[in-house]
Amino acid sequence: MKYKSTRGNDEYITSAEAILKGLSKDKGLFVPVEFPVIDIDFSEMVHMNYKEVAFYVLKKFLDDFSDEELKDAIEKAYDNKFEAEEIAPLVEKNGIYFLELYHGKTLAFKDMALSILPHLLTKAAKKLGEDKKIVILAATSGDTGKAALEGFANVKDTEVIVFYPVNGVSEIQRRQMITQEGNNTHVVAINGNFDDAQRGVKEIFNDDKFAEIMADCDYVFSSANSINIGRLVPQVVYYVYSYIQLLRRGAIKVGERINFVVPTGNFGNILAGYYAKRMGLPINKLICASNENNVLSDFLSTGVYDVNRKFTLTKSPSMDILISSNLERLLYEISNHDEGLIRTMMKQLESEEKQYKITPNMQKNLSDFYGGFATDDETLITIKKVYDSSNYVIDTHTAVAYNVYEQYKKETKDKTKTVIVSTASPYKFTKSVLDGLMDKNYEENEFEMIRLLSKITGLDIPKPIKHIDQKPILHFTECEKQEMKTVVKDILHIEKRK
Repeated sequence: MKYKSTRGNDEYITSAEAILKGLSKDKGLFVPVEFPVIDIDFSEMVHMNYKEVAFYVLKKFLDDFSDEELKDAIEKAYDNKFEAEEIAPLVEKNGIYFLELYHGKTLAFKDMALSILPHLLTKAAKKLGEDKKIVILAATSGDTGKAALEGFANVKDTEVIVFYPVNGVSEIQRRQMITQEGNNTHVVAINGNFDDAQRGVKEIFNDDKFAEIMADCDYVFSSANSINIGRLVPQVVYYVYSYIQLLRRGAIKVGERINFVVPTGNFGNILAGYYAKRMGLPINKLICASNENNVLSDFLSTGVYDVNRKFTLTKSPSMDILISSNLERLLYEISNHDEGLIRTMMKQLESEEKQYKITPNMQKNLSDFYGGFATDDETLITIKKVYDSSNYVIDTHTAVAYNVYEQYKKETKDKTKTVIVSTASPYKFTKSVLDGLMDKNYEENEFEMIRLLSKITGLDIPKPIKHIDQKPILHFTECEKQEMKTVVKDILHIEKRK
């Protein structure tokens, strides 16, 4: 199994090399040269638990890792840090299935991949003889940051630096990050939005001179964002697992197609669903749900990706993104691997144009997808509607997905069984959830609202945030978006080590 860049250098590398590098030298993202296929009958998989499905899928993509290495990483990742025994429970409400991906320590779907990435990364480094300290850089719109910090905290020979937009995350998300323990964890708020943070991280990765300075100081960069193939591949697992759960219940027959609805920002989560389909998972439609930053739903309907628009802070902040990095991987596939075209489109996006248009043939190849978006008002109304009809509490991102699914059903009349990918606990966005449930604007302290939500709904408060307001704040750094590289130098004491 080999990987190469979306932008077309002739380098073919192993999965371990791709995981360790994170990003290609030509700024492209690593993609599999060929997709592996599911080569056993789904009926033979119905008795497999999450760890067993994870081993089967990961072995297909990461075949340069030994069975022992993969099993060790899986055992360490999917242990009792997840409060749900199934790891990713599938809950049925009124004929719709919710895939709950938020039972890990950070209460968001990022745990599903970032619990295993540190183990894959350190094993890759050992395998490749890398003796430098690995510096994990991540930009976050709220969830990746905490999950990366949690995953890499006190992991030997690593440092983890997370940048987040100062006004672009919920109070619970912020508090989860700034109270993070670990002598190798660093959290920095930037005066900008998520796109600024992501752009700054990419610029640091692509600075060859800085990489040389880092190497002289015995450091090497890697990424915890979903631009890292080691973040993306573990997400394929829960799509396969949810299909197996439906089979186990008798809800579908072997080979029957299902839909997935995915609340989408950086396009990594829904891309993992597309990778699962390319492996042979019977998927009918991948329904891409956006909030008011609806650059993706516009792209799916018009073929034009245009970031010349207002950036909006919404009640679903993890999706407040205009430049969806992982879309490049999809463009590579639907262009039939036209690397020159990918380079041209990415240059157009980075230029003053800030947009590109795909070819008619590429647009035809988007038929696996449907795009829609929901406003903040629609999001809050949906939270109440779902609770009133099924006594089930969903967060704002899941509400966006549910609302877009209703739009899809109305437009297409499609009756295919559907799984909504529920990406975060309601407790990560407590104020918005309460505002929606009670149809009023709550002004109480965020942590009082956690207790209030539990009292109103009877929903247990997850252990990781039960007493989060009592944890000491450990990270105070703020910077301007153009100062990110300087902050990295300061954290790593680069000037002193040179």
